[in-house]
Amino acid sequence: MRVGVVGLGRMGLGIARRLARAGFGVTGFDPDGNKVQEAARQGVRAADSLAELAGELAPPRVVWVMVPAGPAVDEVLEGLLPHLGAGDVVVDGGNSHYRDTLRRAQRLKAHGIRFVDVGTSGGVWGAGDGYCLMVGGDAEAVKHLRPVFEALAPAPDRGWGHVGPVGAGHFVKMVHNAVEYGLMQAYAEGFSLLRRKREFQLDVRQVAQIWRHGSVIRSWLLDLVARALEQDPELSEVAPYVEDSGEGRWAVTEALELELSAPVLTLSLLQRLRSRDVDGYGDRLLAVLRQQFGGHPVRRRSP
Repeated sequence: MRVGVVGLGRMGLGIARRLARAGFGVTGFDPDGNKVQEAARQGVRAADSLAELAGELAPPRVVWVMVPAGPAVDEVLEGLLPHLGAGDVVVDGGNSHYRDTLRRAQRLKAHGIRFVDVGTSGGVWGAGDGYCLMVGGDAEAVKHLRPVFEALAPAPDRGWGHVGPVGAGHFVKMVHNAVEYGLMQAYAEGFSLLRRKREFQLDVRQVAQIWRHGSVIRSWLLDLVARALEQDPELSEVAPYVEDSGEGRWAVTEALELELSAPVLTLSLLQRLRSRDVDGYGDRLLAVLRQQFGGHPVRRRSP
């Protein structure tokens, strides 16, 4: 089977490389010529256009799309449509909102093209260690792609699964990422507390290493904490600004719509938003209010 991969960023290139190592023919395309050249250097056959990529594939074609969530996915799908036919399969392995996935599946179904959504986790490590794959789609399409999933996962029999109909894969990945937010926030707060207790002069690097073995809270994320602290225990070169890619927001919105209490997921998202408040206007207003009603002193900015 030859698989087309559209989007050759870090994750897309990792998927293409892992499939190539597993013996699949892989043709890649990216509008960024530099990424195409890098993929070619790493053994991925490069196409100059979506039309050329589709032409390299034998029906039923399999095209794995790995581009940022949002309009970029729709642009790729519209670009592929003239070059695909009934029975072909398009996989969206990015972090699309599941509601967009449902809409896109209907759009492709009208042309006889099957759509499979795969929540993909593993980051930059996935190309070597394997990816966690949360698969949504009809059973026939998933069965056809089974060899692909077995090759991409950490092992053929684990790390991937068909979780439900189309849309389910991206829904499960959305919740996965929201849980990730909560776990990361817990580690961040715990290590901040360790560091703040100055009188004990705790070595946070040592604590991280201790916790990695035998502890109830050991995890891969903790391994990454330990790795980062070994490199720079004070994190002196890192700005206290945390991005989010959207899934946490979607999960919190979904919880509200379902009238489900999810305080940890919600607060972990809010903490990320707070990290970006470099102006601190709300905090300054709080300080002024305390002064107004209670005569409390206000700290002044340094000139």
